[in-house]
Amino acid sequence: MKIQFLGHACFYIEEGNFKALIDPFLSSNPQAPKSLPDSQHITHIFVTHGHGDHLGDAALISSKSNATVITNYEIASYLGGKDIPTHAMHIGGRTKFDFGTVKMTPALHGSGIETIGGLIYGGNPCGFVIEVNGKKIYHAGDTGLTMDMQLLEIEHIDVALLPIGGNFTMDITDAVRAVEFIKPKKVIPMHYDTFPVIKADPGVFKDRVKDVEVVSLKPGEFYNF
Repeated sequence: MKIQFLGHACFYIEEGNFKALIDPFLSSNPQAPKSLPDSQHITHIFVTHGHGDHLGDAALISSKSNATVITNYEIASYLGGKDIPTHAMHIGGRTKFDFGTVKMTPALHGSGIETIGGLIYGGNPCGFVIEVNGKKIYHAGDTGLTMDMQLLEIEHIDVALLPIGGNFTMDITDAVRAVEFIKPKKVIPMHYDTFPVIKADPGVFKDRVKDVEVVSLKPGEFYNF
């Protein structure tokens, strides 16, 4: 499986014919690399919540590729009104797709969608456990530390993508605790340094995590497993 960090909380995931984006904040993302995956070949888009730095370019990319957007019911309804193909889920739901299995996990955050007419309700924020060919990725979404993360230990996560920037999400201290709860094989920090208020040092995070390998990626870099 190939994972590419595209800055902030956005990742490109590829395994065979499965080519997905998670939280596709790209066109307005100051961290986004110059070289991006070909949007026309994207098969699926995962959106953890409605904030603009996560919903991002989901509608635009899907309109070019016909990618299915997997998200909560409220965001799916919003995008469906724009003729975007969606698959709606909610917290705790696990569903089989042609590429594998997806489970929607809790996240402690907000989910308002900013529109010209004002902020609209974006449903519950979430994370995802995505399994393809027996390999599992957990994308936490924007969240604070939660005791529910202890339940993820039984999922045997290969790679956990965890926010460390603080202010809007977990900081380094709580992200280290999250790793202890989840016990993934690897962890990739995200959601830091995009804006001054979420500045954090992934090196400090790496030094404080015990017994789990931390893979720090710069925007544009890949990790294969």
